[in-house]
Amino acid sequence: MSGGKHTESAESETKPRRARRWLKPVVAGAVLALAAGAGAAAVTVGVPTEVEPDEPAAVAKPDPKRDTTPLPWGPTRGELATARDLVKDWDDDRLAGQVIVGRFHGTDPAKAAKMVRKLHLAGVSVTGENVVDEAQVRETTAAVSKAVASDGRTFPAVIGVDQEGGSVSHLRGVATEFPEFARAGDAIEAKPRRGIRVTTEAARTTAFELRDLGFTWAFAPVADVTVGASDPTIGSRSPSEDPRTAAAAVSAAVEGYNTAGLVSTTKHFPGHGGVAGDTHIGLQELDYGMKKLKRRDLVPFDAAVDAGAPAVMVSHIDLKAIAPGKPASMAKPVYDLLREDVGFSGLAVTDSLGMGAVTTTTKKPSVTALEAGADLLLMPASSKAAHRSIVKALRSGRLDHSRVEEAAAKVVAMQLWQQRIAKGVPVPDDARAQAEKASAALSKD
Repeated sequence: MSGGKHTESAESETKPRRARRWLKPVVAGAVLALAAGAGAAAVTVGVPTEVEPDEPAAVAKPDPKRDTTPLPWGPTRGELATARDLVKDWDDDRLAGQVIVGRFHGTDPAKAAKMVRKLHLAGVSVTGENVVDEAQVRETTAAVSKAVASDGRTFPAVIGVDQEGGSVSHLRGVATEFPEFARAGDAIEAKPRRGIRVTTEAARTTAFELRDLGFTWAFAPVADVTVGASDPTIGSRSPSEDPRTAAAAVSAAVEGYNTAGLVSTTKHFPGHGGVAGDTHIGLQELDYGMKKLKRRDLVPFDAAVDAGAPAVMVSHIDLKAIAPGKPASMAKPVYDLLREDVGFSGLAVTDSLGMGAVTTTTKKPSVTALEAGADLLLMPASSKAAHRSIVKALRSGRLDHSRVEEAAAKVVAMQLWQQRIAKGVPVPDDARAQAEKASAALSKD
């Protein structure tokens, strides 16, 4: 993105995160550095002579695109600069597409590819509805990748899937079956070191298996702290009822995904585990205050950010304490909470925009989410309608062009990171066998 237009400078991306007072005390120290400079005195003998000042040496400006300083969420500063440069001249159609991960119906790979190519989408999310068998899944991911390449993009498509383990595994019968994420919490509570090790290995081997199938993203891990029986939506998808155990499980999983070069998506911010209803159906309220939220629900998200989480999914809950009456994914105060309090500078991804909590409450949710602070829009009810509404909002001035440019640049930078890490860490020949072994270890009592 060209100078002056993007909302976050490269320098601000690498600043230390603000300490979270609800997690640990701040230990502050100050070091005073004193530098003494000796001025050069002119020495004269006899008649003073006039000395011509030296011409200042020409200093070449460093190329920001070559900066290898890593950002807290994965990409280097150079990759983000490259991404900004790539998108700065894009037209509205291309910008709008690059911030959408579409849904498609049926099992025809050509249909998914056509949608991506026509709307310039970042990619697609594959659901169980789209899956027949392994060969068809590989054909689908290859077709979408080819569509992105044929659109002139030299970075990978966002090809994601909900593959949490347990009940939420959209590649059932295609990829290795892993137990529900609650088993990670159980393992950590039983034997912390072993539990963390097997949780990391489960994520690492899942990532390799997904990459082998052509995926670049996983919409996992779940960071919600469940309240148990009164939590009908998350339940055993959550690692634990204990925030500290959940934090340990989530950070271990993020490490595993990162190591294997797959983009993970920590979800569902600011925490869905204390909600007594299902946001797939309608808007559900989280009715307790910020003190409890920070002490309980935010702890695993903070741990994920410390572990280098590249993306965080924002839920559609009604967070009564700061944004009453609207889905969190549509509320700027919730993104401010994520950015300023938790200190996350990576990709903010919405939960599926086809869910009832959004469709029953919000007009033009794609535009509203971008205005609020989302970077990537997941599975709108209609990708075509979402694309059209974003383009219209850009042309009317409702959406600030620099806001969408910055979102698109972050998506591109993330994919440049995924491309680089994946290239350096090839999928092992025995990826399936490693995944099966890791699943068995996590399932072990």
